[in-house]
Amino acid sequence: MPSPIVSAAELSALLASDTPPRVLDARWDLARDDGRQLYLAGHIPGAVYIDMGTELSTHGRPEDGRHPLPAPGVLQAAARRWGVDTGDTVVVCDDYNSVAAARAWWLLRQGGVADVRVLDGGITAWTEAGLPLEKGDVVPEPGDVVVNEPTEGVVDTAGAARWPESGVLIDARAAERYRGEVEPYDPIAGHVPGAVNLPAATLLERGRFRSREELRAAFAAIGATEAVPVAAYCGSGVTAAHTALAGEIAGVDVTVYPGSWSAWSHTPGMPVATGAEPGA
Repeated sequence: MPSPIVSAAELSALLASDTPPRVLDARWDLARDDGRQLYLAGHIPGAVYIDMGTELSTHGRPEDGRHPLPAPGVLQAAARRWGVDTGDTVVVCDDYNSVAAARAWWLLRQGGVADVRVLDGGITAWTEAGLPLEKGDVVPEPGDVVVNEPTEGVVDTAGAARWPESGVLIDARAAERYRGEVEPYDPIAGHVPGAVNLPAATLLERGRFRSREELRAAFAAIGATEAVPVAAYCGSGVTAAHTALAGEIAGVDVTVYPGSWSAWSHTPGMPVATGAEPGA
């Protein structure tokens, strides 16, 4: 299995090969809504824009969280619109720490697309390497890829509640949110009882993933190894996929709780912990 991340130089070489990958531009940030405008102003040649709100997630009840998984059939229809064919290599990029790109990577991999990678460092890495951008929209011929609904590698709210009994449940949010000191988005501050904190930002250095050895050490420091079941959540389920991607690099299988804290905090009766867990 190839590495789940590629450098800008590696992607450039792949694009110049006889079998270029399908490049997807997933630019998105919770604090803004101009991803498509940024894409149109300049993107990797041939890249197709993909939308977080309508293709990588859907809308649901409060207890489903802010970014529930796409409804059945939506992801496959989207991937075909993106021009992805069966057997294609897919490379996803964004401009914000590979968070949205990781969501697309995780959904496609869980859906059965074998070779999906993320551009390490995103658009910034591409432009810093002196590589070209093109303007305007890319509308490919529809693809024929088959994408299944994620069934493995996914845990719901009830499963997340039980997870710390036999495994490691990672809270990927910033430490102050984990401890319950601040909560900018959800009605309750704190964390899932028994969860341990590994902020997603600590897995990066200057916007790129740390080395495999450094990532393995970061996971091991909280008890997350190949020997135990590991799951991750965040605020709304998007950054949790980023933790799963870091785990893939490190050789640690990470299950994702898509509802994450936004679902947990909107589900009546769920317990809440604050402060640091014992031993953390």
